[in-house]
Amino acid sequence: MSAADGADRSLGQLVASATAEMSALVHDEIALAKAQLRQDVKRAGMGSGAFIAAVAVLIFSLPMLSFALAYGIRAWSGWHLSVCFLLSFAANVLVAALLALIGLVMFKKAKKGKGPQKTVASAKETAAVLQNVKPHPRPVPAATSGLSMDKAADAAPVARSSS
Repeated sequence: MSAADGADRSLGQLVASATAEMSALVHDEIALAKAQLRQDVKRAGMGSGAFIAAVAVLIFSLPMLSFALAYGIRAWSGWHLSVCFLLSFAANVLVAALLALIGLVMFKKAKKGKGPQKTVASAKETAAVLQNVKPHPRPVPAATSGLSMDKAADAAPVARSSS
């Protein structure tokens, strides 16, 4: 918008334009917060999936894997069968612990995500800037001031403020 366009617009049009732009800014800030929150929830969901996978590995694979591993260790080493079953169980617990660790890392990343906090800070910064805005000084037109032409030329521009 050029300076001439702004001068031709009425006060009502300028206020309406400013209101519409502020509304659009607020809507954009909300959309940004939603997008960032969606990303954090997605990370948390992936972490939950890793924990569920860890539980599933322990529950569904332990019986068959434990028997197969225990008998395989016995055939390979000749150790007592109880020792072979303990080694088999330890291997399954190790796999489950690894999956749980992956889930924990994903949860920490989701918790550490600063998406909504950044958006709130940006919105506060915008509000602070808008509170300190002062309109540009404009000369007072001679016809509306009631001054003669000589005095109107000497009059300094008057800054108008809504506060």
